[in-house]
Amino acid sequence: MLKRFVNYCKACYDELAHKTTWPSRSELTHSAVVVLSASLVIALMVWVMDLVFKFVMSSIYPN
Repeated sequence: MLKRFVNYCKACYDELAHKTTWPSRSELTHSAVVVLSASLVIALMVWVMDLVFKFVMSSIYPN
């Protein structure tokens, strides 16, 4: 059982260290900018939808 676990750990290390291709710094930066931009756009859309919903509800149920 312990030998199987050790072999599994060695295989995992070999996979991560030698068989995996890691992105470059510029690729990571580009991906981060894309994710940040998409997050901001979605947050803006949710904020606008909230304002519209608030306006509609205040029109239906006035204070």
